Amino acid sequence: MKKKIKSFYQKSNFGFYLLMPFTRIYQFLLHKKYLQRETFIKQKFKKSFNSALDLKNPTTLNEKINWLKLNYCHPLATQIADKYAVREYISKIIGDKYLVPLLFTTENYRDIIPENLPNMPCIIKTNHDSSGGIIINNKNDDHNWKEIQNLLRFRMSQNFYWDGREQQYKNIRPVIIVEKLLTDEKGSLPADYKVHCFNGKVRMINVDNGRSTENHFRNWYNRHWVREPYRWSSVLGDGKYTDPSDKEIEKPELLEEMCKLSEDLVKGFPYLRADWYIYNNQLYFGELTFHHNGGTRPILPTEWDTYLGNELKLPNL
Repeated sequence: MKKKIKSFYQKSNFGFYLLMPFTRIYQFLLHKKYLQRETFIKQKFKKSFNSALDLKNPTTLNEKINWLKLNYCHPLATQIADKYAVREYISKIIGDKYLVPLLFTTENYRDIIPENLPNMPCIIKTNHDSSGGIIINNKNDDHNWKEIQNLLRFRMSQNFYWDGREQQYKNIRPVIIVEKLLTDEKGSLPADYKVHCFNGKVRMINVDNGRSTENHFRNWYNRHWVREPYRWSSVLGDGKYTDPSDKEIEKPELLEEMCKLSEDLVKGFPYLRADWYIYNNQLYFGELTFHHNGGTRPILPTEWDTYLGNELKLPNL
């Protein structure tokens, strides 16, 4: 029933306007908007780890990520978190060649119609949240464009800041962007390489393979492509975890370039994750992330949360 109500609200005009007042009250309570930011973050940490968040002497990586969330906000944070505005930052630091081709932008969800889309596979996404994208392999197929528009309207109405109180999301102006879809001959999405950098240097790389399939897994490697002995998994929409697989992922030929470019992009930041795709033997930038999983997912075995935390040096503010 809950899924049906959510779908009715997000994908229909009538449902959106009928349920909007109730939804605002629900979201106010769900996201505990009545709580101060620090209190909210402490409660969320406690729920995730069953232990109190130590902000005076943070030691684990997750504690330090939450410390950064509360105490560190770079002047470029909003631009970097904005999936549209970050393109200017990428262009300035490493060049346009690493940007996924941008095909269309709009602030009006009603503009998402076949006439405004290219005659090629593309992905439609919003710039201000973490909700994934809508894949259009062929705009001439039988798509429910009204439903797509309504879903985008719903996303545009949300402020992702309230999900985790991550300051960089609060003032992003919502935009719909349409990019070229990077897929292989079989229509599969490329692996997603997420390069975690501590104090300007690459520390580890997680590779998400099989995205948007039932076989989504996440392996962890160091800079030299040696497997790391822990897992730091996310929860997917179906409740499954992105745990590592016994299946090895071949070391990418562009690994050194990926690491070098990542360090160029994260220079001056205590912790930042740079995401990449490899398509036709070319690196393409994905996004920059300040707080992996919001600092709310366990690293297992737990001692590795402390080991990694010891390697991250917090700024002296």
